[in-house]
Amino acid sequence: MLTIYGIRQCDTVRKALKWLEERGIDHQFHDYRKQGLDPAKLEGWMNRFGWEAIINRRGTTWRRLPEPVRAAMSQTAAIGAACDNPSLIRRPIAENGDTVLLGFDEDAWTEALT
Repeated sequence: MLTIYGIRQCDTVRKALKWLEERGIDHQFHDYRKQGLDPAKLEGWMNRFGWEAIINRRGTTWRRLPEPVRAAMSQTAAIGAACDNPSLIRRPIAENGDTVLLGFDEDAWTEALT
């Protein structure tokens, strides 16, 4: 089952969900701000893509972290920071078996999901 991870209020997540609905692609949505996120799943994504790809370092949540915390960020620290501040996690993340897509790229999603 295709699972979309994100925050429902995020414009990019809403765009991705609309794209899926328009194509009739069955999916479930996991709001990690409301439902939390298993640290082991987050670690798995980071092992696959690197913490730098999973953590949104352009967002306001990242900029609000103290500079010493940002400067010393590692994968272990990123897992803890993202569990405490789910809006640090890039979104959406689409997971369907072994297929994991970071962010919404219509071409990549079309290739992987249709």
